[in-house]
Amino acid sequence: MGRNTRKRRTPLATKAIAASAALALGGGGLIWANFYASAHESNHQTWGGNQTKAAQAQVATISCPDVGQKLTNVPTRARTDVAGELANLDRQITDAYQRLATTRDAQAKDASFVQNSILQPLKDRRQAILDRIKLEITRVGGTAPGDLNSLAACTAQNANQTTAGGQQQNGGQQQNGGQQQGGQQQTGGQQEGGGQQQNGGQQQGGQQQNIGGQAGNGPVAADFVDITKVQPNVQGKPRQQRGGSTGTFTTRCGVNANKNHNTDNVIVAPGVANGAHHLHDYTGNQKVNAFSSNQTFLQGGTSCQNQSDLSSYYWPVVRIQDGSQDFDQNKDGGGKEGNVGKILTPVQAQIKYVGSPTSKVAAMPQFLRIITGDAKTTTNGLANANAHWSCTGFENKVQLTTQYPICPQGSKVVRTFAFQSCWDGQNIDSANHRTHVAFADAGGNCQNGFKAIPQLTMRLVYNINPPAVQNGQVKNAYAVDGFPEQLHKAATDHDDFISVTKNGLANKIANCINRGQNCA
Repeated sequence: MGRNTRKRRTPLATKAIAASAALALGGGGLIWANFYASAHESNHQTWGGNQTKAAQAQVATISCPDVGQKLTNVPTRARTDVAGELANLDRQITDAYQRLATTRDAQAKDASFVQNSILQPLKDRRQAILDRIKLEITRVGGTAPGDLNSLAACTAQNANQTTAGGQQQNGGQQQNGGQQQGGQQQTGGQQEGGGQQQNGGQQQGGQQQNIGGQAGNGPVAADFVDITKVQPNVQGKPRQQRGGSTGTFTTRCGVNANKNHNTDNVIVAPGVANGAHHLHDYTGNQKVNAFSSNQTFLQGGTSCQNQSDLSSYYWPVVRIQDGSQDFDQNKDGGGKEGNVGKILTPVQAQIKYVGSPTSKVAAMPQFLRIITGDAKTTTNGLANANAHWSCTGFENKVQLTTQYPICPQGSKVVRTFAFQSCWDGQNIDSANHRTHVAFADAGGNCQNGFKAIPQLTMRLVYNINPPAVQNGQVKNAYAVDGFPEQLHKAATDHDDFISVTKNGLANKIANCINRGQNCA
């Protein structure tokens, strides 16, 4: 099929509304003026400096089955073409979401508008792509999942269904000092927010929450919590056993001060421009985009002090929604898709490899790809969520998954990631980018014949003025970039990694950890 570099077409109606909204915004961006307000609603969203406020709406977003996660056995020869088709599915969802966002008046007048004019056409377009995916798999001798057609239909989600798929969970309780258990949903009984139930549109402070955000697609007040009011939820690490590996290896690669950004994702959507639909920070390898290859990585140069570390470490940017704009206000993946506000550069970015409490670790294979977390938890639920939000001074006590922390004065916002630390011993990637790696179990052991590898951990620290929640509204909100229909929920945070080393560095990292040393 070749590389898919087609751009999304913007419907004429969207262009017309965008033109008028641009006058108010001073540039592009998802439509704010009538984004979540219908003709009969009086609580229209206003855009005034640092205040985010949105009108209530019956339908908040569109939820579509994540086809890519169902494709666990795609033949290698078909993966590039299938990845291109999966990117087309993402593009269709973005288009449908933008239509949802710009037709509120029509929805208010016709209760069947969303189903007939948005969801049914989307189902038909998705079915055509699913048919092509089946063809790509079968033409190289593979077998497509028998239930693939059942993934064509999408549904509309109301505001009270949009926090991490409407599921309850206890705030991403950090297990075993970062050995998150396979993304399993934790059920310790406590909810984030100091025991208060948070469920998307659930009431906070007695007021119903809605979809909010500077661009009209989140976050909302219920997405934030005062960390000083959250009960401790961090559990201890698994017991260190004889034969375990206690060392660490730290690589210093900077904070992306040189502003190396793009909206591609070469792991998930190779050859597809704007395959991520949101902006990434890149550290380490400096030549990573949709069209990079393993050979490109070897020639890419690095921001790391250790010039043998050509690995790529990349993550969605964080923005402050205070009415400000950034360079991508009028661009795909930026303001045109609801990712608005000033991009924040971390003040610290710590990248550290750690060992296994139960065994020695094997060196990471060259070009190993790992994605941790899930960018689509708002519609997928929390099965693969691995977001950890906290504040300096609280990291050993509180880790949040479904809410952003409001830190006390003098404390900084912290994002941490603990990647999968078990590898199948054969594959550097898998069809759904997950099944070739796994998390250790509660005791720190790798299961199903997987072997322990150095666990990549990352800690990003940000200077952020604390948001304020008043009367169901949030001022000076911040949020992680994401797909527009995911509404900038905290649980959608994720991180990406491609292991690229030279001069024997992969073995040096493993040997350092196995010897119990702390190396840099």
